[in-house]
Amino acid sequence: MTLSRFLLRIALLAPSIAFSAPTAAPSDTLARRLAPCLACHQPQGRNDAFFPHIAGKPEDYLYNQLLNFRDGRRQFPMMTYMVGNLPEPYLREIAQFFASQHPPHVPAPVPAATAQVLARGRMLVLQGDAARRIPACVACHGQRLTGVAPAIPGLVGLPRDYINAQFGAWKNRARRAQAPDCMADVAARLTEADVAAVSTWLASQPVDDAARPATAPAAPLPMRCGGVPDHGGAP
Repeated sequence: MTLSRFLLRIALLAPSIAFSAPTAAPSDTLARRLAPCLACHQPQGRNDAFFPHIAGKPEDYLYNQLLNFRDGRRQFPMMTYMVGNLPEPYLREIAQFFASQHPPHVPAPVPAATAQVLARGRMLVLQGDAARRIPACVACHGQRLTGVAPAIPGLVGLPRDYINAQFGAWKNRARRAQAPDCMADVAARLTEADVAAVSTWLASQPVDDAARPATAPAAPLPMRCGGVPDHGGAP
């Protein structure tokens, strides 16, 4: 075979050679592995009662919730299936990943409410009800209600129906936390009307995308909480 014919044959085979060449494997990043989580908890253009945004929540809070789902203190079959066999170091990685994410907030519909309901909700959130031993939400969740690092979540930006559902879960013991379970105690002291007022007022508040969890509570917490061992107050 002459050199010219050899080179011609190589040129004719080149496209098929290039086509059959193996492609590089996708990079194994944590974000790629967490794609199923992102599909529900960080979707574009959605903020609903079933899959709350968890990005930007304090790391220890997210880690505690993963443990609660894994260990049966929280009940949601999809979450139990997802984390049921994961080791704690990997759950910690997941919590760190989501705590570092700060996508733009997707507004939920502002609920319609009477001035009386909003006033009641505002009072409970900002002042509590001392006669019924109900602490103000801001006493634990921060003055701006954006949470307190490392273990207390923010409340602004959550849909009203999600907040209602979580209070119902605490009341029915379908959602629990490490003892002492301070939120279960608070939920037990609230009436259905109280819960509706609190959730409506919280869901009506604007969200600042630049806001971040506070670094420490402004004062000792009014109750002891098992998930927040360093700042708990008297029961």
